[in-house]
Amino acid sequence: MTNSIADTTKTDLFLMIGSNPDTSHPTIGLRVHQAVDRGAKLIIVDPRKTKLAERADLWLRILPGTDVAFLNGLMHIILEEDLWDKKFVEERTEDFDELKQLVKKYNPDYVSGITGLAVDDLFQCARMFAGPGRHAIFHGMGITHYTTGTDRVKSIANLSMLCGKVGVEGGGCNPLRGQNNVQGACDMGALFNTLPGYGGLSNEELFNQYEKLWKVKLPRRPGKPATEVWENIFKGEIRALYVFGEDPAIADANIAHVQEALREVDFLVVQDIFLTDTAKEADVVFPAACFAEKEGTFTCTERRVQRVRKAVDPPGDAKPDWQIFCELSKKMGYDMGYKSAEEIFEEVRQLMPMYAGITYQRLDKVGLQWPVPTLDHPGTTVLHTEQFTRGLGLFVPEGYLPPQEPADTEYPMLFTTGREYARYNFSSMTGKTPEIDVIAPECLAEVNPVDAERMGVRQGSWIRISSRRGSVEIKVTITDRSQEGTIFSTYNYVETPVNYLTLDALDRLSRTPEYKLCAVKVEVLEY
Repeated sequence: MTNSIADTTKTDLFLMIGSNPDTSHPTIGLRVHQAVDRGAKLIIVDPRKTKLAERADLWLRILPGTDVAFLNGLMHIILEEDLWDKKFVEERTEDFDELKQLVKKYNPDYVSGITGLAVDDLFQCARMFAGPGRHAIFHGMGITHYTTGTDRVKSIANLSMLCGKVGVEGGGCNPLRGQNNVQGACDMGALFNTLPGYGGLSNEELFNQYEKLWKVKLPRRPGKPATEVWENIFKGEIRALYVFGEDPAIADANIAHVQEALREVDFLVVQDIFLTDTAKEADVVFPAACFAEKEGTFTCTERRVQRVRKAVDPPGDAKPDWQIFCELSKKMGYDMGYKSAEEIFEEVRQLMPMYAGITYQRLDKVGLQWPVPTLDHPGTTVLHTEQFTRGLGLFVPEGYLPPQEPADTEYPMLFTTGREYARYNFSSMTGKTPEIDVIAPECLAEVNPVDAERMGVRQGSWIRISSRRGSVEIKVTITDRSQEGTIFSTYNYVETPVNYLTLDALDRLSRTPEYKLCAVKVEVLEY
């Protein structure tokens, strides 16, 4: 996030697109509700009728997968009506002419035809967002989990810069990350093409720092994106796999393909707190400590580094992840020599300028938002207040590309997924709590009443949903929350593995799969 969660108290208008924080990020969802209670305006762009959509000043029930056309259409109107922030654009950005040129064709009638939105609603949305005030864009996996996910993120940044809504309290571009330490994992270099701190693989000076400290020669080549591992196993380019804190046998797109790869790989090591579906395929399983059984830090969606404190000892032979890595590394001939999580964090501070001013002692009082360059720096609540990281903000316009797998005569419906608020990911942890089963007992397929009548199903009917990759049997709930022509389901139930259906086509840059949309057909099993 460029801004802070607490900033919601200063936001005059929220543009929420591709996210339902009530279920995905409930504490943030609560703050948005509180902001609306005090008078903040709310625009929701979502195919589903969520609770926030019901409260919105403007709910845009967009056709799934058409966000880039929608965002370009808003910028077309803002430019045509001379609503853009000329001072901000002229002083703080570049390549504005390229943006103007690309959005020319995205006139309201053209965009309405793509998105299914009324022309009047497009004008209202553009005027509301470009108007005076502190206006923030929030987005989630409904933006990024497409083959055009990076195009969507760029388009959001383009819109925010065009209207001068970046670098101010209560504004900014605010991606809501999927888990508590996604931001921290990326910061630490858990990406296939960067070093920790987002250093490039061509940065020899940075490599020299690591090699001097670690006394090893490091490879310069990029790694394999996690989503490309499976195909590389079949090609024979990956023969051993080490998985920790992840259950790709259930969590990845097109899991039939993943499960076949897990059986194919020569040697599989899994490190986890429970025997997950992936761990069941492993040659070796390392029992790991859970969050309450270890020390450390995590960095959440607002860039805030916070302490994790050990409350109880791990059971049996379970150990913290860092300790398992160290012991294995020593067995393999390289002694890392770390004695504690804090010692590792001190090395992080040494190598990453944005963490340099953060210590365990400072974190004992309150979490700090990076960058924190010095020990007396208070942390950075708002990014880009005076300039962007690269100096000038770069407009990167992208044209609209349709979803990879539209509905057709063979697979006439669309399928999309989201979160169940009471369950975490695929229930490997929360699925062991009986009380949660009372709150959220089963996975349901949301079917619009029009579609239900056409298919001949009623409340509680069982159906088989099939895509080009697999099938799943699921119970129906009939509701107008889902858009006509689209079936929605949560993905949190291992008993109903909906990722047999999902599409593993990848974004050309991030290599993220198109989880959020695929074509399906429906067979009624029990009326």
